[in-house]
Amino acid sequence: MVAIFFSLVMICAIAEAQHVAQVLLIPREGEQISDLFSLMLNREVGVMTDMLQKAGFKVVVATISGQPIEGILNELKPDLKLSEVKVDDYAGFILPCMAVGLFPGPPVSPVAVSIVKQAVAQGKPVAAALGSVYTLAAAGALKGKRYAFVDDPFIELPRIRRKDMRFEGAIYSGLGVVQDGNILTSGVCPATEGWMGPPEGTVELTRAFIAKLGRKK
Repeated sequence: MVAIFFSLVMICAIAEAQHVAQVLLIPREGEQISDLFSLMLNREVGVMTDMLQKAGFKVVVATISGQPIEGILNELKPDLKLSEVKVDDYAGFILPCMAVGLFPGPPVSPVAVSIVKQAVAQGKPVAAALGSVYTLAAAGALKGKRYAFVDDPFIELPRIRRKDMRFEGAIYSGLGVVQDGNILTSGVCPATEGWMGPPEGTVELTRAFIAKLGRKK
């Protein structure tokens, strides 16, 4: 009887593990100063991952190359390439800023854009911090939506920049964390907190994302 009991416990544990909801984390890639990468890996990716795991989610990391992202004393090892991602496998998607070339940043990955489009079409929560808001804009996920960013990229500044047409139809709503339906955005990351004034929004963004996924912590 004891053996049967423990067998049932093991079966239930395995079944429970197999049904743990997964969240896909898509960090931005590109040339970066290693100490800044370390900051973002610790205070952004690390915080997001820890909060999601404590809330009961499995965090899966996907990048374009599938190669580790290295800081000075730390690194982020992806679980798979973006090209291998199946949107149906994930409850939600979170995109850290990573402070990669901030404005306008490196070219947005077409694969990441495709993933966001599919996620939005399926009604799944998508959260993005600062630099990764570009990915949402490129995917058309911000049209008709309120969003957060460093400033309004649809306003032309003489001799500095033209309107960013990717944001056409979107509703700029300031720096703080903004949620509009299944789209969650933050306009301040750990790397920009010092010179932008308001506190960075990693914890607030992740907490709102977890609540949207349906498990509050």
